[in-house]
Amino acid sequence: MLVPKRAKYRKQQKGTIRGKAHKGVKISFGEYGLLSQEKGLITSRQIEAARRAITHYTQRGGRLWIRIFPHKPITKKPAETRMGGGKGDVYEFVAPVKQGRMLFEMGGVTKDIAFAALRLASYKLGVKTRIAVKSEYEI
Repeated sequence: MLVPKRAKYRKQQKGTIRGKAHKGVKISFGEYGLLSQEKGLITSRQIEAARRAITHYTQRGGRLWIRIFPHKPITKKPAETRMGGGKGDVYEFVAPVKQGRMLFEMGGVTKDIAFAALRLASYKLGVKTRIAVKSEYEI
């Protein structure tokens, strides 16, 4: 799973995800991409599950680029704990995703294989997505 090597601060506030993505919206590396259509938080477990679904379907053929990284820590207090006592421990890491952000890219495979693999990966993620093709895709 993807986890930051080090962080300046261990815990962060939740914050809000606003607006549409401006960075990371084009297909930069491959020919096919998975584009988010809504905002949300994608966990490192979801990213890993999607990556495994793609590599399993393509039988390790072609190339895969993961365009997001889970750098935001999410904290959680243990079950059946009384209120107070400070903020909970870091539970998982998530990637905040805005609408229009490119999540995954693929190259070196046929269109049918890429579409099927990215469709399987989209089932693993917590946001609505669509498949983009470099030749057709313009902002």
